[in-house]
Amino acid sequence: MRVLITGAQGQLGRAVAQAMRAMTDWQVIAAGRGELDITRADAAGQIAALAPDLVVNTAAWTDVDRAEQEPDAAFAANALGPLTLAEGCAACGAALVQFSTNEIFAGDPGRVYYEYDLPQPRSVYARSKAAGETAAARVLNRFYIVRVAWLFGPGGNHFPAKMIAAADRHGTLRVVADEIGNPTYAPDVAAALVALVQTGHFGIYHLVNTGQASRLELAQAALDLCGRAHVPLTPIRMEEWPRAAPPPPHAVLVNQAAARLGIVLRPWQEALREYMQVEQARFALPVV
Repeated sequence: MRVLITGAQGQLGRAVAQAMRAMTDWQVIAAGRGELDITRADAAGQIAALAPDLVVNTAAWTDVDRAEQEPDAAFAANALGPLTLAEGCAACGAALVQFSTNEIFAGDPGRVYYEYDLPQPRSVYARSKAAGETAAARVLNRFYIVRVAWLFGPGGNHFPAKMIAAADRHGTLRVVADEIGNPTYAPDVAAALVALVQTGHFGIYHLVNTGQASRLELAQAALDLCGRAHVPLTPIRMEEWPRAAPPPPHAVLVNQAAARLGIVLRPWQEALREYMQVEQARFALPVV
């Protein structure tokens, strides 16, 4: 199989490229923005010329708060970009993997979200990602929409890494205790995606690690694993940490569709431990 990965220089793109290159009979083309800019209209022609069997779109605008000030740029990357990719796929008969996010849901306290729950996006970023899902589904019949949440992985500037860096700078942390989600390890998503595309079952999927956590619980677990359990954490409420785009309080995803195919990601605690072992040198202290 011939696979084209867009946004391949990002955290998720790198993980997907590594997992797919391990498949000996797959030819993988990993394109960064310099090689293929999905916000350009001619990207569809580039894809058609490359003639892949599968396009995996990991390119996205991910600065959630800045999207409120730059909605045109966010929609160009997250909505028009997937539309252009879908048009390119249609021209050459390729299938498309479009990554999306738990933030397309309202996140009502106490609720969990299944694959076919209706999106209720409340921020510019969330609306742009929901529009990207719609674009892919309108143009193509052969597509996978893969929603992830609270992504972390080697080399990324994500929540666990930010908490460790902040702990080292300040010696104490105030962390939100009432935002709940699914901490999800990028290499686990990549491995699950490889398994998923081999099934040929197109549709909407939630590829998240098993379990849920608050931001406070995730921060505490990360600090415990890298020798910083002594750093005091003060729980705060979401409104005490104002943001331009407040996240959904309880956008917890349920993996039902992929689980039906036998694809289940391990508990997030196990994945976080592996992440800390991989990044041991980065955090300069032995993992406990």
